[in-house]
Amino acid sequence: MFSVKVRPMARATVFALRGELDHHSAVQLAEAADAALAGPRLQPLLVIDCADLDFCDSTGISTLVTIHQRLSARGGVLRLAAVPGSVARVFGLTGLDQAIGVFATAQRALADTLHPPTGDIPSSAPAARERQVEGR
Repeated sequence: MFSVKVRPMARATVFALRGELDHHSAVQLAEAADAALAGPRLQPLLVIDCADLDFCDSTGISTLVTIHQRLSARGGVLRLAAVPGSVARVFGLTGLDQAIGVFATAQRALADTLHPPTGDIPSSAPAARERQVEGR
């Protein structure tokens, strides 16, 4: 069973994903993003916490890319956090981790002041920095 828990914060919104993000469940993530992007006061940062994400297929990746594009068009930034190994491998194979910043934890994604939300496509620097920190 898939779920999206939405947690609004002062300068960001966190989506905590649980279960399998696939062609059956991607609509739930898309609907949560639609609601977050439809509000008159868009948060500049959306962090998707993947700590409890078990699986992600091409439909899930497409949904994440669409959210990234829509958010960027409105001046916001999408960040991924706590991506489990099997899901991280898929993100790496597709290049998603090069287009969207990937952080070790949701707290790090929220606290990263070196790459504040600007609406630009994040470079791979945040992901590379997180991998280096985790590898120590």
